[in-house]
Order: sequence, then structure tokens, then C-alpha cells
Amino acid sequence: MMSFVARGLYWLLFHLFALLPLDTASAVGGWIGRTLGPKLGVRKIARRNLIAAFPDKTPSEIDAIMAEMWDNLGRVMAEFPHIGRMDMYGDPRFDISGVEHADAMRDDGKPGIFFTPHLGNWELSAHAVLQRGPWTTPMAIVYRAANDPSAEWLLRYGRKGLKAEMIAKGTSGARRIVEVLRKGGHIGMLPDQKMNDGISVPFFGRPAMTAPAIAQLALKYDCYLLPGYVERVKGARFRIHILPPIPLPDSGDRKADIVALTADINLRMEEWIRRHPGQWLWVHRRWPD
Repeated sequence: MMSFVARGLYWLLFHLFALLPLDTASAVGGWIGRTLGPKLGVRKIARRNLIAAFPDKTPSEIDAIMAEMWDNLGRVMAEFPHIGRMDMYGDPRFDISGVEHADAMRDDGKPGIFFTPHLGNWELSAHAVLQRGPWTTPMAIVYRAANDPSAEWLLRYGRKGLKAEMIAKGTSGARRIVEVLRKGGHIGMLPDQKMNDGISVPFFGRPAMTAPAIAQLALKYDCYLLPGYVERVKGARFRIHILPPIPLPDSGDRKADIVALTADINLRMEEWIRRHPGQWLWVHRRWPD
């Protein structure tokens, strides 16, 4: 019964934001985030993470980053119903650089992996790549399934406009990822969250358990490895960075190459987050307590 009620509430909120113009929805979401976010228990996780990541920042600077984070998260929530209808290359809200790298991945005849952190409105990064189609090979986005079945339903419902298969992390998801890459397809991943059974590599100067899947798959299937991230410029306006592909290490020691490539990916994401710290998901338990 509660799941049915929750699904109805999520559906109602989704469509209320969908009815608003994008800029209005984003502004309302930002207000909700700034108002409710500081009252949530996860604020303690965010503050602890920020203090550890930026030991030289003052308490007021940490507060400013947290305020921007809540604003950004509220906007991401409110923009979600609009994303499936966005024309990434026809709407002046989007300034996209590096499209030639997405085109090269599309046309090179090899399997590929593109990745982005939970930065800005991260949902837009997949659309920026997918709208460089038509893609003649399978396309899939890997995501972490929500614990709440109603929230999981909403995520899938809201991503209907994404011209790609959605693959939930897990054993069956891993098998499907391999199938896609073996067919020369392309996978999108967000590798900036903690994985308890991952490998320990640095992230913001601290050991962080990190999923090695991107490195393992890229090295095994000789993938075109494409990085990128989304920067919120102001309100519902964005700068999307599609960056040059990452060369794959080939030392002759596969285990060492996996660690080196995973560390490289973490370092790149750290650099992007340091440029825009208020736009990252600091509420996640990324490091050991």
C-alpha cells in the first residue's frame, strides 16, 4: 500500500515539475533544495566530507559550498522530467565542447565506454553523447538501482526519452554489459561512488574503495574510453565538456594497469569536482568513516 502511495506521490511531483517551464521548474527545485537540504541528516556526511577534502577552507566557505550543493541537487530533481525532451544541440541553454570526441567513438568501429561523475546535472551527459547519433551499435547506461521500488520506477519512467538501454548494477547487469561490449556497443557509467568490494585508490588525497569495472572492461575489450562532465553555469544553463579519450595503459601487467587506469579516472574526476565543488554529490559516503 505504501509503495502504491509513494509511487503516486512521485508521479504527481514529476508531472507538476514537467508542467512548469524548465527555467521555472529549476528555480523552484533550487529553492526546495536550499530550504529542505540543510535539515536532512545527510548534511553531516556532506560537511565531514568537505572538511576532509578541503582542510584549508574556512567554515563559511564550507557553508557556501553546501548551500550551492543543495541548490544544485534540488534543480537536478526538478529538471529531471524535462530531460527527455531536451534538444542538446538546438537549445542555447547548452554549450557543448568536444563533440568531435563523441563522434569519433561513434564511428571508430570499437566498443566504447563514456563516464561522468555526479556533477552539475549529470543526467545531461548521456544525452549529449547519444544525440550525436544515429548509433548503429547497442547503447546502454549503467546505474545503481534505487532501494525504494517506487523511486526505481520513477527513475526508469523519467529516463524513457533516453535512447539507450538501462542496466542496473549487479550480477545480471554485469553479464549484460559484457554482451553489449562484445557486440561493439557503448556503455555509459558514473564511477564516483563507493564500492565496498572495489579497489583502494586515492580520491581527494584519501584511500577510496573504487569500482575497477571501467578499467577492467576497457582493457579487456580495448575500448574507446571517453571522459566528460556537466558544469551548471547559471540556473538551467549548462556547459558540457566532452574530453579527449583516455589512452589505455599497456605495461604488460594487467593488474597494475587496472589500478593505474582506475587511479587516473579518479584523479580526473577530482580535478573537475575541485573546479565546481558546490555541484558534486557530497552527501554520499565515499570514504571510510
